[in-house]
Amino acid sequence: MKIEGHAVCLPADIDTDQIIAGRYLRTKDRSIWRRHVFEDLDPDLADKLDEAVIVAGKNFGCGSSREQAPVALKEAGVRAIVAPSFARIFFRNAINIGLPLAEVEIPCSEGDMVEIDLTAGLITVSGISRDIRPLSPRMLQMLAAGGLVSHWRQER
Repeated sequence: MKIEGHAVCLPADIDTDQIIAGRYLRTKDRSIWRRHVFEDLDPDLADKLDEAVIVAGKNFGCGSSREQAPVALKEAGVRAIVAPSFARIFFRNAINIGLPLAEVEIPCSEGDMVEIDLTAGLITVSGISRDIRPLSPRMLQMLAAGGLVSHWRQER
């Protein structure tokens, strides 16, 4: 499974409240979530996420177990997220909805081209390549299917 996109670089410890603020969770309208992703961190960031790969510092997705956070990122057009570590609940929620994650630390500059090969376990950012922590075969199947529910339906 290969993923490409331009880098949007973020710091460490991005929590789910920064991804999508609680005040927008009174609706299930995902287009609202899409418009307000990262609003309190940078009001212009949502416009930069279409076809992006977020490259962040450690502990991405910490905070509450808000399931809407990875959904909002996927709705905003994020193709994948790269970080040295993820909050475990965020990690699983992202895989469950078909949002690919790669655990690795790699330098990036805003707009760099990011190429991820989840099957080979490799990431390249502006010519620098690193091995990523491999995902299990089952997680790769879920991502290829578009998430847990789609994967489950295909198996039936």
